Amino acid sequence: MKLPSLRLSSILTKTLATISLGGLLFLAGAPTAKASTWEECHRRVNYTEWRYHRAVEHFGPYSHEARYWAHERAEAVRHCPY
Repeated sequence: MKLPSLRLSSILTKTLATISLGGLLFLAGAPTAKASTWEECHRRVNYTEWRYHRAVEHFGPYSHEARYWAHERAEAVRHCPY
């Protein structure tokens, strides 16, 4: 049985195509870097505080919703670098 012979140019072309496609897919999946500014950070904190107070008014201070927004508010404050 005779094995098919592979040409060097065929192997090189396939390798280059694979590397190019892999690099393209790798870079296409990368998220864009975005610096969080002071305004964005405090906007998130203010929004979570508003949602927490609204949940307390509608459902009470010991409700599931109030506990959820209290947790979200604490996370927002903790992640705020300022």
